[in-house]
Amino acid sequence: MADAKPLKNDPVVEIDAALVRQLADILNDTSLTEIEVERGELRIRVAREITAAPVMQYAAAPAQAAPAPAPVAAAAPVSMPSDPATIVAKSGEPVKSPMVGTVYLQASPEAPAFIKPGDTVKKGQTLLIIEAMKTMNPIQAPRDGVVADILVGDAQPVEYGEALVLLES
Repeated sequence: MADAKPLKNDPVVEIDAALVRQLADILNDTSLTEIEVERGELRIRVAREITAAPVMQYAAAPAQAAPAPAPVAAAAPVSMPSDPATIVAKSGEPVKSPMVGTVYLQASPEAPAFIKPGDTVKKGQTLLIIEAMKTMNPIQAPRDGVVADILVGDAQPVEYGEALVLLES
């Protein structure tokens, strides 16, 4: 099999099979779901499908005729400390966000959290979900370990590279 083949409708443009393989390897080695390269008139896009928890749609609760009882105080969302010394004092390897989005700690509002501090996790286990551009992206444990701390709260916006979870050996 030759490394380059002309496109059906354009015999001048050739596809570099080695480049396509390199792009696919990049996808496998990172948490990216797609990558695109453009060279002149040629544009190559390589994408993979990730099986994730089903996309959850949230709807407002139906209106009630009688007034609802006073709500029980919900736990305050966990947020990342603003003092860098506090972050350094915590032990463990941080699992960082591979994208900008909104973090969800469970698959649906009624479901239990994927993880909690003290849980033992296996490599590849879903730790949480980040919603980005209406797509739910599972964030998986990079290795086996114990959850030392969860540094983000449910439905909290996160930035690229932000520490989400601390894993201990």
